[in-house]
Amino acid sequence: MQSRKTLMLFSGRGYPELAAEVGAELGVPLTPLVALDFANGEIFVRMEVSVRGCDAFVLQSHTAPINTWLVEQLLMVDALKRASAKRITVVAPFYPYSRQDKKHRGREPISARLVADLFKTAGADRLMTVDLHTAQIQGFFDGPVDHLFALPLLAEHVERTYAGQELTVVSPDAGRVRVAERWTDRLCCPLAIIHKRRDADVPNEVRVFEVVGEVAGRTCILVDDMIDTAGTITKSADALFANGAADVVAIATHGILSDPAVDRLKNSRISEVVVTNTLPLSDDRLFDKLTVIPIAPLLARAITEVFGDGSVTKLFDGVS
Repeated sequence: MQSRKTLMLFSGRGYPELAAEVGAELGVPLTPLVALDFANGEIFVRMEVSVRGCDAFVLQSHTAPINTWLVEQLLMVDALKRASAKRITVVAPFYPYSRQDKKHRGREPISARLVADLFKTAGADRLMTVDLHTAQIQGFFDGPVDHLFALPLLAEHVERTYAGQELTVVSPDAGRVRVAERWTDRLCCPLAIIHKRRDADVPNEVRVFEVVGEVAGRTCILVDDMIDTAGTITKSADALFANGAADVVAIATHGILSDPAVDRLKNSRISEVVVTNTLPLSDDRLFDKLTVIPIAPLLARAITEVFGDGSVTKLFDGVS
């Protein structure tokens, strides 16, 4: 007689509130575990119940201190493997080191590939993540990668909030054009691109932001995968206003919001900043312009499909 599969959800200490939200969506409690730090900085983890034969989903938010939470997740995966979990899925809503996905110059690591190798060596069978910085990272892991898109959640907010306005989707640089095109398909509106080039008079410091596309008199939806220090976003918004934009809305999946991002965004002419909660946002990083869209429903639906051997792709028909 074939034994019934059991879904078990595990949370690291990076952002347990998100894991609890996902568990509530699934109707599955977080599996109890012990995680603590030794005096010398080493991390210890132990599952408090049997995990033999389970389908384990290990959710960790890779916020600061990112290296601590990465190692903790690796140790959780190793513990599950050694305790005979049947399948282990790493759930990393924000993939760590995703911006280090290639060598820009000699003698540099490809850190995103190393992270994938670490997960595989620890015992992960599958990865699940949201809006990778570059799609090529999917090929770094030797196994299935569920690449989820936050676009449907974010686009619903735009459609509801800015209905009736003339919209233009704006890519902040050439590297984001493919993402912006998905937005134009969803919102049925034109695309504009911010072209950045170095100012010959001030080398290596100042960039000139040129706008290519129809933005005058329109509400510009400036889309990116993440907002870190907000330098690119705010300068792009300035360029859009200089070219006659009526309004600018900044949208990103991952709200890193490293200093001085909050001050830059608060003092900018951007009317609204929309992010998901793939990363925790402390009280000092919340401000009036900020709207946070819950990511837990998307993660829960994807986990349900994986657990039931269904199709994650069908969640994003028409998006990819």
